[in-house]
Amino acid sequence: MAGCLRIFTNSIPLSILPVLRPSSTPILPSLCRPGFLARKTSTANNHHIEYNWIRGVEKLEKYRPGGYHPINIGDVLNGRYHIADKLGFGGYSTVWLALDTRLKQYVAVKVNIADSLPRETTALKALSAPVISSSCAHPGPDSVPVFLDEFEVQGPNGRHMCYTVTPAQCSLREISFSRLFSIDVARALSYGIAQAVAYTHSRGYVHGDIHLSNVLLKLPSSFDGPSIKQFYEKYGEPETVPVTRCDGEPLPPNAPAKAAVPIFLGKYAEEVALSDVHPLLSDFGEAFSPASEHRLGQDCHTPLAFRAPEAKFEPRAPIAYPSDIWSLVTAIWEIMGMKAIFSTEFVPEDEIVAQHIDVLGPMPSEWWQRWKGRRQFFDEDGRPTESYRDNRWPPLQGSFEDGVQKWRRKMGEELGESEKAAFLDLMRRMLAFRPEERPTAEEVLRSEWMVKWALPDYKRR
Repeated sequence: MAGCLRIFTNSIPLSILPVLRPSSTPILPSLCRPGFLARKTSTANNHHIEYNWIRGVEKLEKYRPGGYHPINIGDVLNGRYHIADKLGFGGYSTVWLALDTRLKQYVAVKVNIADSLPRETTALKALSAPVISSSCAHPGPDSVPVFLDEFEVQGPNGRHMCYTVTPAQCSLREISFSRLFSIDVARALSYGIAQAVAYTHSRGYVHGDIHLSNVLLKLPSSFDGPSIKQFYEKYGEPETVPVTRCDGEPLPPNAPAKAAVPIFLGKYAEEVALSDVHPLLSDFGEAFSPASEHRLGQDCHTPLAFRAPEAKFEPRAPIAYPSDIWSLVTAIWEIMGMKAIFSTEFVPEDEIVAQHIDVLGPMPSEWWQRWKGRRQFFDEDGRPTESYRDNRWPPLQGSFEDGVQKWRRKMGEELGESEKAAFLDLMRRMLAFRPEERPTAEEVLRSEWMVKWALPDYKRR
């Protein structure tokens, strides 16, 4: 089995660059000079320590009071979880592959920065709870992580909340970068993710951060067989690099002696078979229940390329389930094609808004009047400025041809006219500017394209 183990957190991919093993990871020259006087932090009697940079690992300067907990391969957490390898990291946690010595199975252990709030565990517990009424049965529980355990660890940087879930393979972002899924796999993945969102909504939760970095593929059940020794024999020893300070001084207890590079087992989009399509919607760090928490548009942390426009234009209005529908459609578009419907590069927010108008047409008039940045791109009549004219994105149908169809045509998998019409109809309805005009997740599943094209491939898994 080829693949890569991942879970993701807080909108940031836990592994930034995939690293093949067993290759070495060099320590690149540091930007700080030997003997450089470290700048002070606000903490009394503590200096800000700078570390030599290591490719593919978390920011080592975050191993400080209030930050990451130092973990080494071979550690045992909570007297039970034997750390076998590293799965990844995010801005607020590190994630490790561990053998549960009590149950003899592998788990993903997420170790949060010190004193973080248990927001994600609250959502995962709710989604993992059994459904009491059979009338509420939903086919999607297997498409979200299974919450297993939670505990605390105390270390030199503070008290850290930890929890475990079943481990999973690569994110779709990693395995699809500059690559194309076969058409049957793409359709099945689209249906599976939509079903995961529908299930999440049916349990009263908005995910709040849907994009391909937060969609994983499940591991086969056979993964739990080997011991740690057998795991290393099959996948290779963990790759670790000594942590060193820029000033050459000894390491403090706040940092680990060695940094572990996240494991990468390497399965890419064109290698994914229909039988592999078991998507898992992950990272519920931004999830919330509208029934008990009012999340305002200004509090939305979804990356700009996938963020619903009401977050910008109605910043003091509550966001809810329709914001997930906008993010879901951007994910489906990327799965089906090679190019995202809106720019995934680091561009200003106003440029993304201009792309929305290019692709979808005029936005609601009150939003247009409220948009202070419009003069960079359009005149008062909505015509593109001379400086922007050559940088416009094509309308929806042209974007489909450029980002999806021409790549499918090269593979001999061009969407027929009937499927194309049904697909674009669904995309346009999900991309309605006004959130109340978007279909619900259940309505997405009942759409013509999902029922006639995506669902049959999903069933054939």
